[in-house]
Amino acid sequence: MFYACVRAVVAMCLRFFYRVKVNAPGASPEGPVLFVGNHPNGLIDPGLVFILTRRKVTFLAKAPLFRMPVIGWLLKGLDALPVYRKQDDPTKMGGNEGTLEAARGALLQGRAITIFPEGKSHSEPALAELKTGAARIALGAAKQGAPVRVVPVGLTYAQKHVFRSEVLIDVGAPIEVSAFLPADPSADSDAVRALTERIAEGLRGVTLNLAQWEDLPLVQLAEQLYSFRQGGALDAERLRLWARGVQLFRTNEPDRFAELRAHLAAFQRRMALVHAGGPEDLALVYRPGNVVPFVVKNLLALVLGLPLFVLGVVLFGLPYQVPRLAARRAELDVQATVKFLSGFVVGLVWWAALTVAASVWGNGAWGLGTFVAAVPLALFTLYFSERWEGLKRDIDVFFLLGNRARLKALLLTEGERLASEVERLAGEYRPLLDASVRS
Repeated sequence: MFYACVRAVVAMCLRFFYRVKVNAPGASPEGPVLFVGNHPNGLIDPGLVFILTRRKVTFLAKAPLFRMPVIGWLLKGLDALPVYRKQDDPTKMGGNEGTLEAARGALLQGRAITIFPEGKSHSEPALAELKTGAARIALGAAKQGAPVRVVPVGLTYAQKHVFRSEVLIDVGAPIEVSAFLPADPSADSDAVRALTERIAEGLRGVTLNLAQWEDLPLVQLAEQLYSFRQGGALDAERLRLWARGVQLFRTNEPDRFAELRAHLAAFQRRMALVHAGGPEDLALVYRPGNVVPFVVKNLLALVLGLPLFVLGVVLFGLPYQVPRLAARRAELDVQATVKFLSGFVVGLVWWAALTVAASVWGNGAWGLGTFVAAVPLALFTLYFSERWEGLKRDIDVFFLLGNRARLKALLLTEGERLASEVERLAGEYRPLLDASVRS
């Protein structure tokens, strides 16, 4: 019951904090499963596992977290297992044997475990070197007959410290651990190393794994141009191919890479000047038949929704600012954790305070009404704010491009030229990417 309540609350709050997308090939795997993930965002990363699966999951977490107020209580209530790291306390490293044995026992019972084999949360653009703990746990249970599968989970944040930014949970193909069991017990270390390398390969397949963060806008624009050229939607799997392709392109043809990168950066700057979100905005054709319904629909939404939005801003403007202030001095990879936890606590306190204030200044009915209406009003305020931001961008694009046919045509021509170049580049490098995957 405790686990189910925590899972429901955390999953709901994370969907409120982020715009979460899940890319999973099918139903959550049954039987003994080891979920392994990259670790870019502190305590938010394990929280996203609650969204990924309804199964009860045993988490492995660094030992110092068990001594923290509230977080330690939650981890113990969730039956999490402590991992003792040398940098935390070298004298307690021996405790890891008990943790590994408990984790193997959980897999033997057919349960699910989550571990982040990088061993630390970080803000680097590529995977850190993986620790061998995940492989040792999986192989130890498989030796005793458990049909263990390792499932790579990629967590890709658009802006991990920003409220209502996007996060993609991408699930890779399960890895059958039995295939790595050594025939000779003396080859255990080789098996651990081989499985660790396979896990790293699986994680690279579900993460962008960039050489440097400066490549991210280039990769995103390349995918926008390619999907525009192909007439389809943006694709997360293709985005990862672009990330790997950029590294190959830079290595194989540095001069051509530098030239194309400069052209793409210049095009992106020009699109930003006219507030275009992508090349598809340049292809919009404004006719009375589609402009009039757009104006009428959004005017009605504005007239009907604005009073509620203003009320929401008045009631929730102050608590909305507290998490942002609390996270000011935190490291980037824990800013979202600080914002999420402080926002959760402040939200509950503010909700209770509004309910009490309504009961005192009004009556019991006012208090009950406030208790029931506060959360829906907060969600509506957030929705209206997001809708208004999108509407402002659409209006800006309309006034900047709708009556400037020449500017729009020039940008569209440049976009189509770059899209053709990107498409040609994809055709050239796809065989190389396929060959690198096979090898």
